Amino acid sequence: MNVLVINSGSSSIKYQLLDMTTERVMCSGAVERIGEAQGTLTHKIAPGTEGEDKITLTQPIPDHEEGMHLIIGLITDAERGVVKSLDEIEAVGHRIVQGGDLFDRSCLVDDAVVEGLTKLIPLGPVHNPGHLAGIRVSRHLFPKVPQVTVFDTVFHQTMPPRAYMYALPYELYEELKVRRYGFHGTSHSYVSKEAARFLGKSVDEVNLITVHLGNGSSMCAVQNGKSVDTSMGLTPLEGLIMGTRCGDADLAIYPLIGAAKGMSIEEINDLTNKQSGFKGICGKNDMRDIHAAVAKGDGRAKLALDMFGYRNRKYIGSYLAVLGRVDAIVFTAGIGENDPVARELSVRGLEHMGIKLDHDRNLAPTRGARDISSADSTVRVLVIPTNEELEIARQTVGVLRAS
Repeated sequence: MNVLVINSGSSSIKYQLLDMTTERVMCSGAVERIGEAQGTLTHKIAPGTEGEDKITLTQPIPDHEEGMHLIIGLITDAERGVVKSLDEIEAVGHRIVQGGDLFDRSCLVDDAVVEGLTKLIPLGPVHNPGHLAGIRVSRHLFPKVPQVTVFDTVFHQTMPPRAYMYALPYELYEELKVRRYGFHGTSHSYVSKEAARFLGKSVDEVNLITVHLGNGSSMCAVQNGKSVDTSMGLTPLEGLIMGTRCGDADLAIYPLIGAAKGMSIEEINDLTNKQSGFKGICGKNDMRDIHAAVAKGDGRAKLALDMFGYRNRKYIGSYLAVLGRVDAIVFTAGIGENDPVARELSVRGLEHMGIKLDHDRNLAPTRGARDISSADSTVRVLVIPTNEELEIARQTVGVLRAS
């Protein structure tokens, strides 16, 4: 079965076409700057292989429909296409960031699902309109192909009320659905299963702390394969320190900033989501640039790194308390998979809790799933590369088989 995975944002479409008989990526790419004067499309055939072929287009892309037409044209191109016709695409899986508490599983797209996603726009104003645009265009272009929605929030629907409720007036939960939802769920789900396989256990018997570190970062307490707590909240702003997001902060900061700076709610929202985190502390949000600045003696870059490690250790410590027994700490995503300094900072000083890194294993430029803990560490420390697109495709196939 060939599954087209789509992650449609407000001004972009990321995609992968996977052959699910072998779980091989046939092609992938991204349409960016939709609606701007000049858009771009980057298309890779057989990505990650020696035979990788890259195509780049630069032209106006006025809307998502035009973007999807360009993608389909490249996928089915007579000379360089990976399929001969659209009939060879048997399912479309859509990544959806915010499913609220309306959706507790991946599901086939119908008018009721579209209506539900529309109702959830107030909870996901940045992402859900773009997702809906992608679904609308895909249903138009693939009218006979089943479409499946896979939600970032579903993996966290197993959290108990004590973990997902905020200590605000209960009416705000009843009326506005204000609660913790959590995100990066497809990543936490995927690496949980892969970590269990690596450890030689079934997923329903492992307790893990999964640490997704990238420009956006989150942590998850996984008990018997299920999410019981996570660092992101109502939105992806809460929790760890990220590239441009502040993470945890006293809510009273916001009216103080608004009054002192004359800023609106929208401006403060932009400040905390796009101008804060690493960028707010040291002016850089790429971890590679931060390491380079630290090497040159930049004190604020060092402060950003110290804050990052400290916040991560606090969350790991709290999730150790939540879980009791922990089989492994699992690092994943761009920083988690590739940055040994970030990993070391995240577990530094936790040896008394049974978490011990092997210095050489941590520094080794190894790819793939690996154990970087010392032989006497009672809690394993793993690096498991994430693959959210594959997880979406797997869940898409699972929904179709169950329907």
